[in-house]
Amino acid sequence: MKHDITTMVARDIMKTRLITLKPTTDVFKGIKTLVKNKISGAPVVDDDRRLLGVFSEKCSMQVLIDASYDGLPTNQVGAFMKTDPQTIDEDARLLTIANYFLLSPGRRLPVLKDGILVGQVSRRDVIAAAAKLSDHRASPSKQLLYLSALCEMEEAPPKVHSQS
Repeated sequence: MKHDITTMVARDIMKTRLITLKPTTDVFKGIKTLVKNKISGAPVVDDDRRLLGVFSEKCSMQVLIDASYDGLPTNQVGAFMKTDPQTIDEDARLLTIANYFLLSPGRRLPVLKDGILVGQVSRRDVIAAAAKLSDHRASPSKQLLYLSALCEMEEAPPKVHSQS
């Protein structure tokens, strides 16, 4: 099936090979994992891959602040992760995902299927999908600036004329 920007969903663009952490992971090991893998955050899951939260660069900053002022009451990722991350399912539309990223500070959306982590979509994944779609478009003379110029002229809705 040929995808366009209106039919593409999370399942089509999500990453499925993810770096994950356990809630019992040492927090400094978690920070090193983010740095080593050049990622801004990682899902925190239980043994059944149920999403418990997300440990991010921002969470890491909280660890550093707490350690320097108060000492750490615990050294586990679970105490510092964001426990209520926004999530999506596999059928979330690309435009819905793009709108979320546009309107929120979030950088990633865990993708769940029946409560189980099956993937993740990042801002970069959305941009990469749009770039890939633009590679497959027809000649510029047959396009409109419609849905970021990623749809063919034949797919555009009919032009509406105003009544004067």
